[in-house]
Amino acid sequence: MKKNNQEPYARVLVVIATLGKRNDLLRLTLESIVKQKPIKYDIVMIFPLDNKETMALAKRFKADVVEDPGGMSAAVNAGIATAKAHHEYITWIGDDDMLTPGSLEASTKALDANPQAVVAFGYCDYIDHVGRVIFTSHAGRLAPWLMTWGPDLVPLPGSLFRCSTLQQIGGFDTNNKWSMDLDVFLRLRKRGKFVNTKKTLACFRWHTGSQTVSNRPMVLKEAEMVKRKYLPRPLRLIAPFWERPVRIATTLAVRRVNNLSRRKANLS
Repeated sequence: MKKNNQEPYARVLVVIATLGKRNDLLRLTLESIVKQKPIKYDIVMIFPLDNKETMALAKRFKADVVEDPGGMSAAVNAGIATAKAHHEYITWIGDDDMLTPGSLEASTKALDANPQAVVAFGYCDYIDHVGRVIFTSHAGRLAPWLMTWGPDLVPLPGSLFRCSTLQQIGGFDTNNKWSMDLDVFLRLRKRGKFVNTKKTLACFRWHTGSQTVSNRPMVLKEAEMVKRKYLPRPLRLIAPFWERPVRIATTLAVRRVNNLSRRKANLS
């Protein structure tokens, strides 16, 4: 196989679904992608195509564009559907998150070295609205197993999917509003290994007022339903025994991140 910087086509497709309502942060996201040399990549952006400011960013960063079909999962699936034969890997990144320097190189190398692996993941910096690091999530080697019944510690930002496997499972489930990443991770676990790069691959922007934070009970409820769906039938009956402690621990963790974020803001 040729080295990545000698490949005639991009091996990685980067999917960005956005409503175009925070283009200042979207620009930072796109800038973090163009720093991923020597990895060759293509970008596809899914958004309402009448948004002139977002369209200008797409043209500036030479991204393909797709009309927003409505709904995050459907939008990401629309991006996945544009993958060509030469796209071996796919990553989905939020319009306010960022890849760290060397992220795609580390994750592609991990999947190249592990042909049976379907996902490469790593660590993730949680940052506030101005880019200050609140804390770093260090996902361990047990994280892919833990997500089957406990908290999902595998960060979506920076995770790289094997394109063929992601397409085989049908992409993201549009029935999920909050836990589409957990659902796709659990389905992918049945298809192959997850490999940990042990490198910080992305920055996740933590908004204390975001929907996933403010609607935490609904988020946790949907996550529990998703996990039950993939548990063996006998375990589904006893799942409530561990769901409550997991719910409490997750809620406390969210509260801790919020407190850290406020503390850093007050110190600035």
